[in-house]
Amino acid sequence: VNASMAKWWATELQKRVADRCLQLHGGYGYMSEYRVARAFLDSRIQTIYGGTTEIMKEIIGRSLLA
Repeated sequence: VNASMAKWWATELQKRVADRCLQLHGGYGYMSEYRVARAFLDSRIQTIYGGTTEIMKEIIGRSLLA
């Protein structure tokens, strides 16, 4: 359960930070040559890789009810 909580929190935080950085860089954030664009793409896949965010929420919710 703790691993699910950590993965959910970390991936959501990574996604929010990468999105803010992308907004900060403007149009350059969408160009694949820049690190911020790659970070944004990586953050999107992290919510799926190793179990989707929705599955993590379900695991956490079940532990709260038990």
